[in-house]
This record gives sequence, structure tokens and C-alpha cells, in this order.
Amino acid sequence: MDLGVDDVAQRASTGDLPVEEHVTSLVAAAHARERDNTRGVVADYIPVLAEADPDAFGVAVVEVGGSAHGAGDVHRRFSVQSISKAFVYALVREELGHALALEEVGVNSTGLPFDSVTAIELNDGHPMNPMVNAGALATTALVPGSGAEEQWAFVARGLSRFAGRTLELDPVVHASEAATNRRNRAIAQLLESYGRIDRRPADVVDVYTRQCSLLVDAHDLAVMGATLADGGVNPVTGERVVSAAVCRDTLAVLAANGLYERSGEWLFEIGLPGKSGVSGGIVTVSPGKAGIGTYSPPLDRAGNSVRGQRATAFLSRSLGLNIFASAVHTPAARGAV
Repeated sequence: MDLGVDDVAQRASTGDLPVEEHVTSLVAAAHARERDNTRGVVADYIPVLAEADPDAFGVAVVEVGGSAHGAGDVHRRFSVQSISKAFVYALVREELGHALALEEVGVNSTGLPFDSVTAIELNDGHPMNPMVNAGALATTALVPGSGAEEQWAFVARGLSRFAGRTLELDPVVHASEAATNRRNRAIAQLLESYGRIDRRPADVVDVYTRQCSLLVDAHDLAVMGATLADGGVNPVTGERVVSAAVCRDTLAVLAANGLYERSGEWLFEIGLPGKSGVSGGIVTVSPGKAGIGTYSPPLDRAGNSVRGQRATAFLSRSLGLNIFASAVHTPAARGAV
């Protein structure tokens, strides 16, 4: 569907967060409320992820002005996993433009698990959206570069710019994933058979696996989210990473697809664009206000952090972040001085 959307970003006021002391206390409260929640199971289909500490839990908020708030294990590092999809998509969207990114990757939900092959077959080989594995592989295949190493350098540099520091690859995670990513290899080959990627499937999977193996912490995620919240400018470094139009498109995709088949429930309960990863991280974006990063390895059946979802829901309500919330409008009296 072509609605004639162009690349002109429109700025709109979304209000302000409470004073910093109040934000700090609410972040601490979000952590305290969920600290003893033992629901969920640590992912084990990638062997190294099964070694994660189920008690690890961090909550971070970074405002678009750069102020940072945190509670718990905000600097405990973990592999970014599927959260990388959002930021690689933003980088590719910056290169391709609005229309071509929409055509090549898509934005519509599959309603199926993130690693579904059925979704590809049902849609004539189209990857559908960049937040499921098929779409993420198609997106990574579109990263500029003459070969896999140039593509990898582009991805690593770009995600580091979002985080405001140089992100490092965890070789142990990479090796563990590379030894067990047969399904992603099959998805890449299926996409190639449909003519959806024009690079060697093995190279595409390797770059994708490496991007998932970059180490971040909850604070990093909050900075990355705040960069999308601030129209593409990193609030810590002051660097423009992507355009405001790219942020708009990326956040729309996240709102629709960021938590896999639970995306509708997430949007209904929390009302913000977000993206989860199977290592236990969640990044959430409040446009014009802040980024939220959480880390807690135990996941629900859809692969989303249990504590992270609940802590984010608390912050969305208590900080007034839900983008669908409104209050009754009281018009000013006519002729008022």
C-alpha cells in the first residue's frame, strides 16, 4: 500500500518526563517490584545462553537530554541477540530510503514464531518484517559492503554509534550460535531460492550471527533507545546516527512487531515501541522522552523477558509514557485574559 509518505520528518511535542529525582525513584521502584519475581525460563536452545544467571536484573532509563537512571545490574553485559534487528534495520533504512526498505523487507506482522519457515512459504518468500529472523536476514543481506567483512564492519560501527561506545563481540557466544544456527541457515537458503537475497546465504548468516553476539548492558540499551527517541541523535555523544525519518519508520515497525507474536499484547499493555532478545534484554522507546533498557534472562513462552516486561509496564504507567493515553481536553475560555 502506497500512502504517499515521504521522508520529511515532522516534529511534535510529546511532553516532558518528571523531574530527575522522581524518575530515579521510579526506576528503583520498578526494579524493587520485580526483583523477586521468579517466573520464566532461561533460554537454552543456544547452549551458552543457558549459563546466564537467572537472578540478574537491571533497569535503566536514559532521557533524550542525556540524564541516566538505573537500578540493579545495569552494567552486567550480555549478548544483544535479536535486539540488534531494530538497529541494523535503522541503518539499512537510512541507506535504502523509505519506499525501498518497505518493498524489500516489509513491515507486516506474521503472527507466527520469530523463526517460522511457514511464514515465508505463506507469503511467496517475502520476509514480511525485519523483526523476525527471515526479515532480519534479508535486512542484513542489504547492509552495504563488497563482502561479509565490510558488511560486518558497517554493522559493528553503526550499533556502536547507537550505544555511544565501541561494542565488542563475544567470541564464546558467536561460536555457540554458529554451531547451532541450522535453522537460520535454512531460512537464508530459502530466501535465496525465492530471490529475496543476492549474497551467499552462509555469509549473510555469519554477519547476522556476529551482530547478535555483540555485548551490551541495560544502560547501553537505554542509550540506543534514547537515540531513536531523540530523532536519531545520540543523547550521550551528541552524534546524529540516523535521520528523524528513519527513527519514525523504525519505531512504527517496532510497535507492530517488536515482541514477536505477543506484540499486540505488549502494545495494549505498555503502549510503546519495543524490542526483546532471547538473552533477556528489552529496549523500549518513548518518542521525544527517553529510552528504557532492561535485562533479566528468564523468558516467557514467546521469548520475552518476564521481569523486563513487567518493569517496563510499571515505568510506562508511572511516568505517563503510553503513546495512546490521553486526557479530556478543556478548551480555554473565550476572551480570557
